[in-house]
Amino acid sequence: MVHKHTNALINETSPYLLQHAHNPVNWEAWGDKILKQAQREDKLLLISIGYASCHWCHVMEKECFEDEAVASVMNQHFINIKVDREERPDVDHIYMDALQMMTGSGGWPLNIVALPDGRPFWGATYVKKEQWIKVLENLADLYKTNPEKVIGYAKDLSEGIKSINLVPQQKTSDLFTIDQLEDAVKNWSGYFDNFLGGYKRAPKFMMPGNLNFLLHYATAQKDDEILDYVNVSLTRMAYGGIFDHVGGGFSRYSVDTKWHVPHFEKMLYDNGQMVSLYAKAYAVTKNDLYKKTVEETISFVTKELMNSDYGFFSSLDADSLNEEGILEEGAYYVWTEEELKELLTLDFPVFKDYYNINSYGHWEHGNYVLIRDEPDAKIAKKHKLDDTELQKTIKNGLKLLDVEREKRNRPRLDDKILTSWNGLMLRGLIDAYRYLGDKEYLDLALKNATFIRQKLIRPDGSMFHNHKAGKSTINGYLEDYAAVMDAYRQLYEVTFDEQWLQASKGLLDYCISNFLDSASGMFYFTSKKDDYIIRRTIETTDNVIPASNSIMAINLLKMSKFFPEDGYGKIAKQQLKNMQGNFTKNAQSYANWLHMVLYLNKPFYELAVVGDSYKEKAKKLLGNYLPHVVFAGAEKKGNLSLLQERYQENETLIYVCEHGSCRLPVSSADEALGQLQFNKNKQ
Repeated sequence: MVHKHTNALINETSPYLLQHAHNPVNWEAWGDKILKQAQREDKLLLISIGYASCHWCHVMEKECFEDEAVASVMNQHFINIKVDREERPDVDHIYMDALQMMTGSGGWPLNIVALPDGRPFWGATYVKKEQWIKVLENLADLYKTNPEKVIGYAKDLSEGIKSINLVPQQKTSDLFTIDQLEDAVKNWSGYFDNFLGGYKRAPKFMMPGNLNFLLHYATAQKDDEILDYVNVSLTRMAYGGIFDHVGGGFSRYSVDTKWHVPHFEKMLYDNGQMVSLYAKAYAVTKNDLYKKTVEETISFVTKELMNSDYGFFSSLDADSLNEEGILEEGAYYVWTEEELKELLTLDFPVFKDYYNINSYGHWEHGNYVLIRDEPDAKIAKKHKLDDTELQKTIKNGLKLLDVEREKRNRPRLDDKILTSWNGLMLRGLIDAYRYLGDKEYLDLALKNATFIRQKLIRPDGSMFHNHKAGKSTINGYLEDYAAVMDAYRQLYEVTFDEQWLQASKGLLDYCISNFLDSASGMFYFTSKKDDYIIRRTIETTDNVIPASNSIMAINLLKMSKFFPEDGYGKIAKQQLKNMQGNFTKNAQSYANWLHMVLYLNKPFYELAVVGDSYKEKAKKLLGNYLPHVVFAGAEKKGNLSLLQERYQENETLIYVCEHGSCRLPVSSADEALGQLQFNKNKQ
């Protein structure tokens, strides 16, 4: 195909950047070379940040960046830089903070105008063509006629961007208490939607990290109300249109309060975390819906997002081509009643009730998004079917829909591989194996873990952030190290292959050497070896993905149980002290940090299994939900201090220890479980 325009993005690997390679705008990728050019030419930067599955990014591209008149204005006055926020979260952090400081809100596409040195002074999200041209011309004219005003504003804004990210080191010896935690959760629970799950608002995001903590809290505190809320949320999400009942997997969020109509993009980071969450919830409840959700989500990921080397791609777009050849949000996923009647024939009445092909399940323009609202037993009773007959009818119907859907134009794939998101998916596979017991999930986990080690970790222990077409080009961020070291440690705990624990330790030690800020006791998002604009960010707030620092704190605490002599626990406690002042008023933004409060206020155990049958006995224990336990195991002895002097011939013994001090060994899993006192507080 011959293109009228081609810009520098043609040399990039990011699908999002490549989507803009034939815009008439003279786009450049973010990099030192282009930033130095801007300063040499004293030309303003226009920085536009988005990602491949962002619907409004596509809309703005079509309306503005594909338009030659718009491009003429942009090219004349600016050096134009396109950024894939998933490739460059460090750049996104800075300019999202800037936008929120300037406007009070944020989102993508994120459009920033900055001085040649990168300091911002104007920002917006989606802007219509006429307004876009007018704003850019006014900004260019302002910089030409009154540069002092622009520079002064940019200087003040940059100081603000630095100051909001400062984390002072707290000298207190006191740690957040269980009583304080109970108050924080009580405040938080005022936002809960106890009927439909999530929060009392729309749009609704799944926030797996929040529910993961609340599951831990509910079981630790024996809080049935919180556990009920978690179960309502998990059930409603699995019932909702946010879950793809035909092909499996979760979309990013729903636009309504009942989890019905999703924003149809499917992200690896959501699905990896949701697999972990539902697997743990299955361990607690033995609810078959949760098991089925895990299985179908993994099936989606392996079918749609896995490459031949067992690396996982980033996302599927919300938009796909409809029958008229026009990109339309959700076109791949929705159904008309006529289509369903024709496909399902005699089974349509059952399917109609099961998935609400009625006013409850209607979206727009005669299209339906499948959504459940009733348990199986109620539907089976209405149609005079037993459970087996109902399941067979629904399963056959979904197969027919899957075959029909395969004939449609597929959503676009973002086939870049991101290290941190692969770490989250790896953790999901490990949890699925641990709690569901399917060895296929362990095999997949081992293959993905090997892919990460071979393709994304350098011989010196440093990591890459991305991988595409055999190339890795961007240095790893803290989120990459944190997610992978967490998964590698968990992989050791289900295999007892010490190479994975040592790999986790290697990544942890690299972070302490290259990311730790000695002044605050926190970790920078970028390595001290890498350049930065305005500030070196410290990421502390948990969002849809937990903050890299909160993941690090948990990593440090748990690794201190395996390597007590290395001082990891001291760093973790300092991190917690720095952050705990935020917990009472804003628990939902620090949910992953709150695990630390439970770990440090309740007994935390090291559990060592040693003897010929160590794997079998450990597997019986591992199937239980035990967030306050780390596991070590060996046939005779391993290199860990936990495993020394434990072996007794012709016996397989289980040692329950706290801080390396162990009780008398027992020989059965049930006896070991009886020694774990999860619900008591430390004296």
